[in-house]
Amino acid sequence: MNLEDLNNLVTPHKRRMRKARGRSAGKGKTAGRGHKGQKSRSGYSRRFGYEGGQMPLFRRLPKRGFTNARFKVDYAIVNVSALCVFDAGSEVDLDALKGKGMVPRRATRLKILAKGELDRALTVKAHRFSAKAKELIAGAGGTVEELA
Repeated sequence: MNLEDLNNLVTPHKRRMRKARGRSAGKGKTAGRGHKGQKSRSGYSRRFGYEGGQMPLFRRLPKRGFTNARFKVDYAIVNVSALCVFDAGSEVDLDALKGKGMVPRRATRLKILAKGELDRALTVKAHRFSAKAKELIAGAGGTVEELA
């Protein structure tokens, strides 16, 4: 690159609008705030959802439904077909799956579901199993250990 190559560089950002810098600047005089009134003054801010003293929409609508989110238990879900990455006779638990990157590192509980086939005997330790997953693991010669 030479110095003469620098003259045609395109700026990577758009210039910011300089308000209240005269009529020819495009946002002169009132700077897009209109004439007078509370919203034209400096320091003006309004709470989100404020409707000028009218009862706001979120308070006019009735409360509905129920959430049990405080007591929700999240399980990392793994299908039986995904367990084929482990060697026959190996032990599969949450830490082993985290090591292979098959479940998120923040996961604390594991559930095994029955999608797919399993062709090797594995010892699978998890917090929950579907009934069909237990059958598939036992049918392949493996064992199932349900953790507390």
